[in-house]
Amino acid sequence: MSAVLSPAVPSAAARTPDPGTKLPAVGTTIFTVMSALAAEKNAVNLGQGFPDFHCDPALTEAVTTAMQAGHNQYPPMPGIPALRQAIAAKIEALYGRRYDAGTEVTVTAGATQAIITAILALVRPGDEVIVLEPCYDSYVPNIELAGGTVVRVPLTPGSFRPDFARIAAALTPRTRAILINTPHNPSATVWTAAEMRALEELLAPTDVFVISDEVYEHMVYDGAVHQSVARFPGLAARSFIVSSFGKTYHVTGWKVGYVAAPAVLMAEFRKVHQFNVFTVNTPMQHALASYMAQPGPYLELPAFYQRKRDLFVQGLAKTRFKLLRSEGTYFQCVDISALPAARDLNEADFCQWLTREVGVAAIPLSAFYGDGFDQRVVRFCFAKKDETLVSALERLARL
Repeated sequence: MSAVLSPAVPSAAARTPDPGTKLPAVGTTIFTVMSALAAEKNAVNLGQGFPDFHCDPALTEAVTTAMQAGHNQYPPMPGIPALRQAIAAKIEALYGRRYDAGTEVTVTAGATQAIITAILALVRPGDEVIVLEPCYDSYVPNIELAGGTVVRVPLTPGSFRPDFARIAAALTPRTRAILINTPHNPSATVWTAAEMRALEELLAPTDVFVISDEVYEHMVYDGAVHQSVARFPGLAARSFIVSSFGKTYHVTGWKVGYVAAPAVLMAEFRKVHQFNVFTVNTPMQHALASYMAQPGPYLELPAFYQRKRDLFVQGLAKTRFKLLRSEGTYFQCVDISALPAARDLNEADFCQWLTREVGVAAIPLSAFYGDGFDQRVVRFCFAKKDETLVSALERLARL
C-alpha cells in the first residue's frame, strides 16, 4: 500500500522581517576591502596587520602536548590558573604592579573581545566615552552597542601625540571612560612616562575609567620603554589593561588575550565575559602557560621587529615617501604628498591605485577617523618575512 501525500497547505508568502540595525555606519571594513583587492591583483599585502611567518615550533608542540594530555574540555571561566599566574608574574616583573591571579586577571578570546567586554561592563546608555583618533576600528561600534555616546578627540595631526588640553575639554559629568592605545595603531607612536603622568593627573579628581589597549606592549624600539598604565598607581586603580598573545607570539589566529584590572572592576568584567564568551580554548591556554616560563620570546621581540623596521625603512628611504617615525607596533606610516601619482588622489584612492598598479597593499589613515580625515598618510605593516618586505620594496622603488 503506497503512502498518500497530503496536499500542501496554503500559507502566507515567506517573508524575513526587517531587523533594522544597531550599527548603521558600519559596512565592509577597509581591511577586508584591501586584502581582497591584494589577493585579486596578486599584490604584496602590507595592509592588514598580521605576520606571514610561523610562530616558534615549540609553541605549537606545546599545544599538541596539551591536547594529548587530555586538556580538551572547558577550562575555568576566567582562564586556567597557571596561565593567569604567569600573566600576573610577567606584569609584576615588567611594570612593578602585582595583580592577583585569582581575582584580577582574566584570559579572553583575543583583545577585541576583551575591549568590548570591558566597555559592556562599564558603559550604560547615555554615558560618554572618549576615544582618541585615529583609533582601532572596534572601539566606536563597541561603545555604540553599549548605548554610550562616542566623544572623539583627535591626536595631534602629524605627531599623533595626545593633546591634554583637548582631552580635558572633552571631560564632562557624563564621561564614563577613555580608551587609550600605546604603542599606537595606526600611527606607531608610543606614549611617554610624562604623558602617562599627565593623564593620571588629569583624571585624578574624576571617576573616569581607563581602558588601556596595550596589545603591542613588546614592540617598542630604539631603547624606549613601554609605559603601561600598570606603572602608574593613579591610572592602574581605574584601568582595564588589555594585551594579546596573538601579537606577541605571532599567532593572531589563536585569538587569545587577557585583561588585568583591580578586583572590583574585574568582578564586573567577568559578569559580561561569562555570557559573551564564557571561556577560551583549553589547549592553547596550557601551551601558553608553559611557554611563558621562558621570558626570552617577548623580551627579544623589540630587537626582532626593530630589525624588520630598519630593513623596511632603509628601502623606503629610496622612494619619495616621507617617513613618519615608527616608535612601536609593527607599522610604518608614510606621507604620500610628494608622490606625483598621489597628487590628485585621496588616501583611500591612492591605496587602491597602489595595490592595482604597483602591487603593494597599504591602509589609509583616514579609515581610522570617524569623519574620514585625510592628512595624506598611509600605513604599511612590516610584520612580514624579509623576502616579503624586499619584494614590496622592489615594487615601491618604481614610485
